[in-house]
Amino acid sequence: MAAPEISQTRLYEWLTGDDDSRMCRDIPDEACQEQPRNFFLHLVASLGNKLADELSSARLVLPWLLGMIGAPLWMVGLLVPIREAGALLPQVFIAGFIRLKPERKWVWVLGGTLQAIAAGLLALLALFGHGGLGGALVLGVLVVLSLARGLSSIATKDVLGKTIAKQRRGTLMGWSGSVAGGVTLAAGGVLVLLGDRPGELALAVLLGVAALGWAVNALCAARIEEVPGAVEGGENAWDSVKTGLTLLRDDRDFLHFNVARALLLASALALPYVALLGQEQSGAELGGLGILIVVSGVAGMLASPVWGKRADASSRRVMRDGGLGTATGCLLGAAFAWWPAAWSETVWPYALVYALLVIVHAGVRLGRKTYVVDMAGADNRALYVALSNTLTGVLMLAVGGLVGLLAQWLGSAGLLAVLALMGLAAAASAQRLPEVE
Repeated sequence: MAAPEISQTRLYEWLTGDDDSRMCRDIPDEACQEQPRNFFLHLVASLGNKLADELSSARLVLPWLLGMIGAPLWMVGLLVPIREAGALLPQVFIAGFIRLKPERKWVWVLGGTLQAIAAGLLALLALFGHGGLGGALVLGVLVVLSLARGLSSIATKDVLGKTIAKQRRGTLMGWSGSVAGGVTLAAGGVLVLLGDRPGELALAVLLGVAALGWAVNALCAARIEEVPGAVEGGENAWDSVKTGLTLLRDDRDFLHFNVARALLLASALALPYVALLGQEQSGAELGGLGILIVVSGVAGMLASPVWGKRADASSRRVMRDGGLGTATGCLLGAAFAWWPAAWSETVWPYALVYALLVIVHAGVRLGRKTYVVDMAGADNRALYVALSNTLTGVLMLAVGGLVGLLAQWLGSAGLLAVLALMGLAAAASAQRLPEVE
């Protein structure tokens, strides 16, 4: 039994660049002894989660699913809001619940298990769902999936902080992101190779793999060695909400930031409709979905490092450019849909627009995260982030419902034109924000 342990420790030291696996910061001594083992359990768990997230994406895979089963167009507008809001809205209450648990990994296990079950149900709906009823069931399952995501998200960060030392956490996330990105690209490549074959069964398999990814995530979480933590302390959830609302009233810059962030939701809300336009050109064939997955993966991997350097210089300008990029991508998508040329009747123009919007959305996410962290002080940073996330969750649902109604009335292309105007408004709002770097 000693040889595997030595091999695991050496591999850990090689991956982290650490010559001494027993050097730990900010975690208990008992956790330090288990760090190499826990590192790999976190790595595999994160890989399963990231892969499952991509293969059940509300911005790409689920719009394809709704288009395939013939669900009403307005339902597509609710996919991203439900996916995001369900994870954001209850955060302050979930955090209070988790604080009462001495071992938080079991909350993580619960979240992963619920997500696995939900993905399995989506796979069944890919095979047997039809029309408005099928679409409504997809939305209902997505609510469960989203709430479970919020549960796992908070618990994962808590367990990570208790079991993996400082200056090792970023390395862990970096490796998991790289491996998951490669696996996701491979999955997209397989779908491209499927070409013109009907997609119901293949899409069900895709969602089945997502369910397996979350099952692996939950299994790895259960095997992590976690030292029990304290269960007291912290502010009551309702008191946090009251404090946050007072802060929103008194801090005009913070209010202005949240207005800009709300307008920048256009970058996320546009993605499913571009995917749907691509699906209309491919029908039930999954080759087009594979192309979108591949270009999305490549664009995402290339975009973040570039945006990161720019955000360190000025996150305000990154947010402004995200609004301008959103407007450009939405107008291009609408133009391709209205253009009569034969080349616009393939999935490729929409794949290019989708890649552009993925790059833009990466900038929007990174810019707003950097801005809110830099504008807040150490004593109120957590409150700024939690309140901004909760507000975004509320607005996601409200704006998403409105977008869905507009899409039903205007069609996907007309809706993209409206979202382009929203992107321009976001750029104007971000331009007026003060610099915080």
